[in-house]
Amino acid sequence: TVIAKMINDVAGPAIIGADAMAHERVWQILYWTLTPWGQSGQGSHAISAIDLALWDIKGKALNQPIWKLIGGVRDRIEAYATCGFSFFDHQQLAEICRAMVGKGYGALKMQVGRPGLDRRNATVPLAEIIKEDVKRVTVVREAVGPDIELSIDAGCRLDLPSAVELARRLEPLNIACFEEPIMQNDVRLLADMRRRTTIPLSAGQNEGQSYRFRDMLVAGAVDIVQPNTIITGGMTLCLKIAGMAAAFNTPISNGGGCPYHNMHLQAGVANGTSIEYQLNSAGACQMIFDGLPEIEDGWLRLPEAPGLGFSPNAEAVAEFAVD
Repeated sequence: TVIAKMINDVAGPAIIGADAMAHERVWQILYWTLTPWGQSGQGSHAISAIDLALWDIKGKALNQPIWKLIGGVRDRIEAYATCGFSFFDHQQLAEICRAMVGKGYGALKMQVGRPGLDRRNATVPLAEIIKEDVKRVTVVREAVGPDIELSIDAGCRLDLPSAVELARRLEPLNIACFEEPIMQNDVRLLADMRRRTTIPLSAGQNEGQSYRFRDMLVAGAVDIVQPNTIITGGMTLCLKIAGMAAAFNTPISNGGGCPYHNMHLQAGVANGTSIEYQLNSAGACQMIFDGLPEIEDGWLRLPEAPGLGFSPNAEAVAEFAVD
């Protein structure tokens, strides 16, 4: 509701009458209009929503899908399934991860470090959380076998010693990526951790400013950057971040869910790699939008329909609308 209010009461009036095809000009108007409200957070979400709508308009006007407009590097993209949620017990973890592999997914992600440094719920010492996470990840690795790509995500909930210790204990399990291990995505600490583990690190899904990605890249803090088009300033800013990452020979990936809004970026640029099929957020998209592409055997084929390639269902939107 905060984002909707920003769009309807602040951002929207500032761009009435603007050329919808001039996405960079509109983006600049939005940025400077919303900067007094905060340069990241909800302001960035609001910019992202409007910017994606503009790219959808541009694609439909030119009769091309967005992924082709921005480069058209590949017409399908791998999806990794985020299904190892912290509220599952060991048996449930094993069952759902095996089920996703049975559906054809070759890459999975699971949550670790919960609640971590969240002091509101910190009834368990970090050392015990790390110990339990090692057990949980081991259960999943044994359930899915050695050939499935398995990543972990701490959601910025750990301090450096705990994150390094967890990585050290999980290295024998062939972890593909450790996403956002350190509180606040602290660039200095991420760079320190990267020198102390063989597990690739990623971060960026909740960042709203391009300089944060610049700092990560310059510091050598991550192996993968994760701009998210629904959070990180829309397609316009994410394209700039992708180009910046390419200059550092660094891939980008989709973290933070919403695969259908991010598939265009990952398929359109050369250093795109994958989208996140997060069961909850993907399910929400499927309730609201018509025309979403299907994921088959862990891969999503990009739509040929213009713009985003899908559209909101008016009845569903009305059902979920908040006055």
